[in-house]
Amino acid sequence: MSRAQAIAGVEAYFDEGRFMEVLKKRVAIRTESQEAASRPILYDYLTQEIIPYLQGLGFACEVVENPLPGGSPFLIGERIEAGAAFTLLTYGHGDVVRGYDKQWREGLSPWQIVVDGDRWYGRGTADNKAQHTINFAALEEVMKARAGKLGYNVKVILEMGEETGSPGLNAVCRQYAQRLKSDVFIASDGPRVNAPTPTMFLGSRGGCNFDLKVNLRDGGHHSGNWGGLLRNPGVRLANAISCLVDGRGRIRVPSLLPDSLPQSVREALAGVQVGGGATDPEVDAEWGEPGMTPAERVFGWNTLEVLAFKTGNPEAPVNAIPGHASAHCQIRFVVGSDDANFITNIRAHLDAHGYSDVEVTLSGVQFAATRLDPDDEWVRWGLASMQETSGKKPTLLPNLGGSLPNDVFSQTLGLPTLWVPHSYPACSQHAPNEHILASVSRESLQVMAGLFWDLAEQGTQVMARRAAMT
Repeated sequence: MSRAQAIAGVEAYFDEGRFMEVLKKRVAIRTESQEAASRPILYDYLTQEIIPYLQGLGFACEVVENPLPGGSPFLIGERIEAGAAFTLLTYGHGDVVRGYDKQWREGLSPWQIVVDGDRWYGRGTADNKAQHTINFAALEEVMKARAGKLGYNVKVILEMGEETGSPGLNAVCRQYAQRLKSDVFIASDGPRVNAPTPTMFLGSRGGCNFDLKVNLRDGGHHSGNWGGLLRNPGVRLANAISCLVDGRGRIRVPSLLPDSLPQSVREALAGVQVGGGATDPEVDAEWGEPGMTPAERVFGWNTLEVLAFKTGNPEAPVNAIPGHASAHCQIRFVVGSDDANFITNIRAHLDAHGYSDVEVTLSGVQFAATRLDPDDEWVRWGLASMQETSGKKPTLLPNLGGSLPNDVFSQTLGLPTLWVPHSYPACSQHAPNEHILASVSRESLQVMAGLFWDLAEQGTQVMARRAAMT
């Protein structure tokens, strides 16, 4: 059997409708991890859908309970070959965000795949059911093409709480670190840089959400009687924010920025185009850190965003000076940032500029920033494989612009991490009308089959080259 036959196998899997049939079943399972009532359904997805499938491929599977109270379950699967030279770890998540059923376009449902040209609509198609379905199917076809002998072990961890911030994932990986011990991590989530271009990213920006609040007094006071006499919390907060980030989106607090933009990252991002799709917003050329390309600003640098701002009663304003104001903000940050001290540094900066009346508190789950060196041997190998299969030069992103729990794999488990996404930027991920593109899914099956085949043929050499460089 050959590489070409393995790729032909995934092409048939798609063209004969088998991919569609499997995905239909998985999308129909309402795995809304943000809904407490869905907890039994999260288990069903693992026990009734994924475990029987993986067992058919020779995996030993176990549902692992979340160590956090009320946390979503995990699946650990292991396929061990006698004499295997190394081990691959892969990952996915079977949970989805809320369906928002009534907000979908007429004729669409979040729990049923509807085809409209190249678009396949359904909740979880882009995030993440189609993505791990593609990877499992590609692995299956490579196994068939190699008469069941890969020459490497495969381990899987599938979580059911990614859409609630992956609670418990790090703890589970620490607890089962020996069982999950591997040599390389290859998985899929997030979008390509654009629909036609195969993409690899090596980590993700971190995310730090925080709240700013100004509480000056109880209730409002008539603006005619008290205007000019009482501090306005909305004005105070607006000016405090402008002290952190200027009117063109540039962060004004040096301690919130990374050490530098490494040359290897700059080189990897050279020529990368952001946006440009038919439904993409137009990039603001003068926004963000000056002197950087759009790709450098979103993949190589830090940003501070105001996600929500409230003072008074916006729905029904009255002629009164409000007593309080609040803003929910976020820092997206890259490797080399002092993220452990973000809140302390914001506090110090505001105090130094006279805004001691502004409270600063962390909010929600925080994600670490991670990035595999773009010069790593695994990166060179993966890009070469993707190009051979697709006939296209793949785009390398040192890290995703968004946040993923990649630190669990790169730091807790200590693995080189390669992410090969199968969605695209305009997929409406997390929103009504979520969809994948059939053309991208078919090509992704081909790309992953090529990667898993080449891993069998070349993985030991890649590991040897890496070892020689340490």
